[in-house]
Amino acid sequence: MEDQAHTPPETEVTDRPRRRSFTREYKRQIVERAAACTKPGEIGQLLRQEGLYSSHLTKWRRQRGIDSNPDTTTRGRPRKSAAQRENERLRQENEALRLQLHQAQRIIDVQKKLRRLLEDQEPPTSSKP
Repeated sequence: MEDQAHTPPETEVTDRPRRRSFTREYKRQIVERAAACTKPGEIGQLLRQEGLYSSHLTKWRRQRGIDSNPDTTTRGRPRKSAAQRENERLRQENEALRLQLHQAQRIIDVQKKLRRLLEDQEPPTSSKP
């Protein structure tokens, strides 16, 4: 057995990592291949094979003016319209005002009771002519 010189792989790390860049043709091909996927899991398999993220596909679809797959649902809470947000804000404000009114009514009731108590304990004033 001969002793062959083994060259180690290149292990030098660059100062800054380079971002991957994709050609227009490659993006177009991937978007078309994804559009041809019909079975559940096929798009995920395509993305894994190509080493891509779902965000790549979403971004490339938007760039081409193609809506994302209508079968997929958006994640997270549905966005509220401006009217719904205003309605919610007014409801919260209304609830805060109701609480303030309730507190004010309780304070007024206590003040009335205190006045009655003080009037009952007041010695009668005698008026001497």
